[in-house]
Amino acid sequence: MWDPRAAQTAVTGATTTAGSGWQDPQGLGLIPMVIEQSGRGERAYDIYSRLLKERVVFLVGPVTEVTANLIVAQLLFLESENPDKDIFFYINSPGGLVSAGLAVYDTMQFIKPDVSTLCIGQAASMGSLLLGAGAKGKRHCLPNSRIMIHQPMGGFQGQASDIEIHAREILYLREKLNQIMSSHTGQPIERIARDTDRDNFLSAEEAREYGLIDKVLSSRNEAAAA
Repeated sequence: MWDPRAAQTAVTGATTTAGSGWQDPQGLGLIPMVIEQSGRGERAYDIYSRLLKERVVFLVGPVTEVTANLIVAQLLFLESENPDKDIFFYINSPGGLVSAGLAVYDTMQFIKPDVSTLCIGQAASMGSLLLGAGAKGKRHCLPNSRIMIHQPMGGFQGQASDIEIHAREILYLREKLNQIMSSHTGQPIERIARDTDRDNFLSAEEAREYGLIDKVLSSRNEAAAA
């Protein structure tokens, strides 16, 4: 998030919920371990590493430089493992840094495998952009997911001329994000700009009608058929 002591613009797109706070589950020692038996003995994986073997990548919590770099690395690794097999990207995020989110977005578009996206819980701000950036026909939500779209926000302290420079950068990023959202939803840029002027919350079905996703999934059978 934006640090007023930093000599740079930190543009974010995160949303917060009253009374909520996010803590790193790994720091709390809450990441489950999976034990696999083989002819060579036992091998332990944390649950996310085990799911990575099934080509499942998670975005859980805010979009930061650290989480973005981890996701980019996983996407590139899975592409090197099999460039013709889909990657499954599960999103439960309040959003975060625009620059970090765009790093993930660009990688999703750059790699050869299709990236199938699924919102579980919430996909807000940059999370919603990444949800909509999945391969067409392979973007999904669970029924009670919530999606939120809005324009980027940021702040800067310094000389008036520097503030003007960074304000122009935020406006540029707003136009860039609107163009990306328009290209993936099919909505005209004018409507995107209007709909993202303030926090705009969507249900899973409303997100489908808007073009952010292709299907609302309520069971594993529907996911297999999708």
